Amino acid sequence: MAVSKELLDILVCPKCKGKIYLNESGDGLICDACGLMYEIRDDIPVMLIDEAKPVQK
Repeated sequence: MAVSKELLDILVCPKCKGKIYLNESGDGLICDACGLMYEIRDDIPVMLIDEAKPVQK
């Protein structure tokens, strides 16, 4: 796992401040409330609202 558990415990969605979690493939953080995925690039979460991608349900 590239992103540490400690980091995941403190990160929140920058848009709604809600809980986020690592997706199954491990390349993004998902906020169910906003329906957004924040990509992880080079082991660093990109927590920019403008760069988030909509989650396909």
